[in-house]
Amino acid sequence: MSFLPISFEDMNEKGWDQLDFLYISGDAYVDHPSFGHAIITRVLESEGFKVGIIAQPNWKNNEDFKKLGRPKYGVLISSGVIDSMVNHYTASKKKRSTDLYSPGGKAGYRPDRAVIVYANKIKEIFKDTPVIIGGLEASLRRFAHYDYWEDKVRRSILVDSKADLLIYGMGEKPITEMARLLKKDVPIHSIKNLRGTAYLARYEELPAEIREAIDSNGNKKVAVLPSFEAVQENKKVYAEAFKIQYNEQDAINGRTLVQPHGDRYLVQNPPTMPLSTAELDRIYALPYERTYHPVYEKYGGIPAINEVEFSITSHRGCYGGCSFCALNFHQGRVIQKRSQASILNEAKKLTWTQGFKGYIHDVGGPTANFRNVACKKQVKNGVCKDKQCLHPEPCKNLIVDHSEYLELLRKLRALPDVKKVFIRSGIRYDYLMLDKNDDFFTELCEHHVSGQLKVAPEHVVDRVLEKMGKPKRQLYDRFVKKFYDINKKINKEQYLVPYLISSHPGSDLNAAVELAEYLKQQGYMPEQVQDFYPTPGTLSTCMFYTGYDARNMKKVYVAKTPKEKAMQRALLQYRKKENYHLVIEALKEANREDLIGFGPNCLVKPLRGKQYGNVPSKGKTAGEGSKRRSSRGEKKSNTGKDRKSTKQTYRENSNKNRKQSRKTAYTNAKSKSGDMKNLTRKKR
Repeated sequence: MSFLPISFEDMNEKGWDQLDFLYISGDAYVDHPSFGHAIITRVLESEGFKVGIIAQPNWKNNEDFKKLGRPKYGVLISSGVIDSMVNHYTASKKKRSTDLYSPGGKAGYRPDRAVIVYANKIKEIFKDTPVIIGGLEASLRRFAHYDYWEDKVRRSILVDSKADLLIYGMGEKPITEMARLLKKDVPIHSIKNLRGTAYLARYEELPAEIREAIDSNGNKKVAVLPSFEAVQENKKVYAEAFKIQYNEQDAINGRTLVQPHGDRYLVQNPPTMPLSTAELDRIYALPYERTYHPVYEKYGGIPAINEVEFSITSHRGCYGGCSFCALNFHQGRVIQKRSQASILNEAKKLTWTQGFKGYIHDVGGPTANFRNVACKKQVKNGVCKDKQCLHPEPCKNLIVDHSEYLELLRKLRALPDVKKVFIRSGIRYDYLMLDKNDDFFTELCEHHVSGQLKVAPEHVVDRVLEKMGKPKRQLYDRFVKKFYDINKKINKEQYLVPYLISSHPGSDLNAAVELAEYLKQQGYMPEQVQDFYPTPGTLSTCMFYTGYDARNMKKVYVAKTPKEKAMQRALLQYRKKENYHLVIEALKEANREDLIGFGPNCLVKPLRGKQYGNVPSKGKTAGEGSKRRSSRGEKKSNTGKDRKSTKQTYRENSNKNRKQSRKTAYTNAKSKSGDMKNLTRKKR
């Protein structure tokens, strides 16, 4: 085993004069199956192709792009595991100072819109060499899409990158088939029927069946979307186009999609067929080094490996249907799983790895407890259009069974040198609660939780949860109760850590206040809150941009101003001092001044000199300086004479008691000092 070449010296050691494929990555080179560039390059290597990697080239000149020479068949480009814009900017569009996928965790090793920048560089340097783009950034931007950072609709990334072909989804099948075709000297522009790919072409360059569909505005096999120009001009049209895209992302019943861009047409072929268990096993059995390239050692390594180094991917795909998740567009809704033997073999390799201390950090996928297809119908007919497996209610055809996953976990726990197997990828609690057999839930708490179980209710207000594609609060409350009941039964003190999203479409200030009240009741204050982040390819982003729910074309409330988003976020962390004034302002705007005061249900104390509801106060602003004090009210007796409030009297009495205590302590200390002096004199 060895890393793939990153220099001419590495190529010489292998006796290579020229690469077949050059892979350019926006991430540092980590040869681990959690990284897309590692999987794709190892898959091509296993097919007999010579592959080299240029990771995070300096885009400000041409030299880095040339260091492995011109490849024979093509250049593959990906921005990395995460969209480069998400990697660089927070939800408030502030520049991030770190990058976990770069040497030493430092930012600045890749450009904004890395796929476009890299592809244009390659087109300039290696003219006439096929350029194939892929990975998450390319995959989710294959259609005309709303771009949060520019706040406008951008063209397909194929237009701006000038790439010859786009591979979307996980990519192992189409990359292999494409490589074989190029090896047979098939021109890249002739590859137009490959599943899992998208391309641009003029009308006369399109296959005959596509031209016929365009002329008739679509048919059973081809759907024609509104043009880029149309979705750019009209938000409702954008939502209608998105709905078609969303419903056609299935390998069995999905149609070819066509979207005009000026005088050219973007064509997305149907998704590639799901990988079989044997195919997935083969991919994860390839000879990965399972760590970062040694060249990064002097920089402190690549931080992103820490989270996945001792984790195992058990499956792909998710039928959870969360509106804010892009998995429908990338991995799809059909579960593709590895065999238990494959996973156990990987676990054994982990036990031999340097630094392994007996703990497997995770065994899961996008949703850990989805190990099998949702229903038998999916296998033959594909996923349902306009329907979800779990939302708004679980489908009657849904197969609810944790037994196979539990069997796998038991086998992993029994391996020599394995002390603990954790589950850190998400548990879908609504699916878990459907299981009438409590064995998995019990063993989850007993063996696979490290004191805290992370779950994702995301919100607790039903009208917001409906937009999120999440179950109602009542079900989450039942899950919470059951979790603590089980832990009490097995005599363990463990806690739930809920993920929450603020400012999601559908959430107004009143909904944020309701969520804050819930947190108050539960006695929980989240350390981190994720402000909704509109990224390409999600239903929630479509809602954010258009104000329409594409599923039913109903209007949706959207918090868009930085001020309102900040207030919603602050409400979820109302105890933080820096959020005090924002919380006060939010409560006033939501007409919930009843939550400002000293009562058990109040979120914050009032400002001094202000009065909210029946709570009077005076003095300086609460929370100012190190000498800040809580505001105190004043009451009048029935005779009309002013009297000190109970709190103020208690404070003064407390002060008198403290003064008396200090005086007594001083007297005792002085007396004791005199006794010590007398004792010393006696000894002398």
